[in-house]
Amino acid sequence: MGQIKVSRCPIEGLYIIEPTLHRDARGYFMETYNQKDMQESGLYMNFVQDNQSMSEKGVLRGMHYQKNHPQGKLIRVIRGSVYDVAVDIRRESKTFAQWYGVELTEENKKEFYIPEGFAHGFLVLSDMAEICYKVTDFHYPDDECGLLWDDPEIGIQWPQLAESCSETENGIKKYRMRDGTELKLSDRDQKWLTLKDIINNN
Repeated sequence: MGQIKVSRCPIEGLYIIEPTLHRDARGYFMETYNQKDMQESGLYMNFVQDNQSMSEKGVLRGMHYQKNHPQGKLIRVIRGSVYDVAVDIRRESKTFAQWYGVELTEENKKEFYIPEGFAHGFLVLSDMAEICYKVTDFHYPDDECGLLWDDPEIGIQWPQLAESCSETENGIKKYRMRDGTELKLSDRDQKWLTLKDIINNN
């Protein structure tokens, strides 16, 4: 090992990856993924696809998962800053329904590995953020599922978010960040069920 540092998170299966940064007068170089180092740390994921997305401040995407084709994800931010969150939805897990979050930025260059069996989402904290992530299975639109981002029983503590919604529009709550930035969620992400309702429906 040597090119990346792999650290376990409080929830089993989650890892923070920190690449070794090599700087000189020209700039820097780093390995963002090293299969050998991963395997020496006990991680044997097989990535099949790379994705990249851009979102503006206040965008909250999540909490997403695929039911029949679960994806492991290795996430990093190449521009800006996001608060990245994973919720354990593995029924047999000792940490079922618990969450863990980490700030990923272009400065700290941390990566977050989320294995299969978790719901995933993030909130953009900077004016704009670009995210790259590897996945262990392909995207199946008909298999997309989600968990309500503000499920009260899970209680994710999203940073910079105002304590309560500031207004309601057409019966839908509108939330804002503490600096007044409107929280931006897709219609779908506002309508996911709570984990309790998902379990009851299944």
